[in-house]
Amino acid sequence: MSAQTARGCAGTNLALPGFGSLMAGRKVGYPQAALTVVGFVLTMWFGVRFGIFVFKNWSALYGEQADPSQTLVEIWRAARWSLLGMVFFAISMFWAIGTNAKILRSAKAGREISKP
Repeated sequence: MSAQTARGCAGTNLALPGFGSLMAGRKVGYPQAALTVVGFVLTMWFGVRFGIFVFKNWSALYGEQADPSQTLVEIWRAARWSLLGMVFFAISMFWAIGTNAKILRSAKAGREISKP
C-alpha cells in the first residue's frame, strides 16, 4: 500500500475510528468500529433523552427551591448513559490513533500494511 493510501486510511480513522483500520486491512478495525458505533448510538440516543429531561425539568432543576445535591443526582441519572457513550467513543478514538501510527509506520517502511 502506498503512503498516500495509508494517509487516507489514517484520515478515515480520525473521522470514523475503526473504519480506516478496516480499509488498511487491519482486523483490529472490527472492535474499534463496533466501539465507535456503540459509543455514537449511546451518546445520541441518551443525549437527546437528556436534553428532553432538562427542558421538561428546567424550573425544578434550576429554580430557587431546587436542592443542589438532589439536582446533581437527577442530572447524573439522566446523563450517565450518554457520558458512557462519549467514553466509548474516546477509547475508540485513542485506539485508532495508535493504529494510525502503525499503519503510517508500515507504509513508510514499505511493508505490506495488512499484516497484523
